[in-house]
Amino acid sequence: MPFATGRNHEVTGEKLLLNGEGELAEPGWARNPLFIYRRNMIKAPAVRIKEWDYYLVVGKDFAGAFTISDDGYLGLQSVSLLSLNKDDPWEHTQTEMNPFPMGRLHMPESSGSGTSRFKNRRLDMEFFHEGEKRRIRCEFADFWKGKDFSCDITLEAPPAPGESMTIATPWDKKHAFYHNQKINCMRASGKMEYDGKVYEFHPETDFGTLDWGRGVWTYDNTWLWGSGNCDLNGRAFGFNIGYGFGNTKAASENVIFYDGKAHKLDDVTFHIPEDDIYKPWTFTSSDSRFEMDFVPILDRAAKIDFKLLVSDQHQVFGRMSGKAVLDDGKELEIKDVLCFAEKVHNRY
Repeated sequence: MPFATGRNHEVTGEKLLLNGEGELAEPGWARNPLFIYRRNMIKAPAVRIKEWDYYLVVGKDFAGAFTISDDGYLGLQSVSLLSLNKDDPWEHTQTEMNPFPMGRLHMPESSGSGTSRFKNRRLDMEFFHEGEKRRIRCEFADFWKGKDFSCDITLEAPPAPGESMTIATPWDKKHAFYHNQKINCMRASGKMEYDGKVYEFHPETDFGTLDWGRGVWTYDNTWLWGSGNCDLNGRAFGFNIGYGFGNTKAASENVIFYDGKAHKLDDVTFHIPEDDIYKPWTFTSSDSRFEMDFVPILDRAAKIDFKLLVSDQHQVFGRMSGKAVLDDGKELEIKDVLCFAEKVHNRY
């Protein structure tokens, strides 16, 4: 039988993200990028505005992650190379920091057009569009152990109707908001190269995900986020789950994607072992439509503590198995999907 979507308020018409007072005009979620973001409508100081594009591209047993961001007082531009072979997992993340960009990166105001680029003497990275495709190009000198990294990756738009998860979430603080689009199920082609090895992506099996965000956050936040994609008999399947970020009374960001269509979920809970992050996790949903087991392979952990500035990140990659139920009641079984789930605490 069809399922209701509970408290999730769906926005169905294009509108300005913010009103004249700099507050969200209509909190909720949408299947397409209907919220029109304008940086000049934000009422908070430029030092508090955060704008980022994050791509994760996953292959057979490896992945690459790419970030261009302007966090107001600090820009963090990073590349990660991950080996997700359970017998020899490893990762390396290299970050270039640039102080007080405050809009000088000119991040696009739409996820559907424009180019994000960062370039200095060591890193040249660019995210841009080629028709219905997206392209990630990167050259990183002295990426690790004195050796360079490069990539040229193309991501195809999800199949029609090409729906995504777009959300407008407020905080209980004036002028603070979280605007985010997650695009799953983009088939990946191209390659990464490091230390004489070529990591090649194949569109029949490999996928990319975009996390596109703009907003003004409060100072101290903890969030949980998980995402993954796979091919189910020629049809693209993906999921986006998460909570803990802002006031989600209007809508959560929990969505199943199948064959280009978004299927909205209610609440999903991460059950993370307290004593050992490498023990199996489970995920349960309030509507019983997302019930999964997760076996970790690699914890991409990073922690900094400068008292006023704290970041404690655990992005855990592993394989997920279980069931997902579509809006019409159809049950999908997934097995050993390479994906990630993370818990992040930031104070900045």
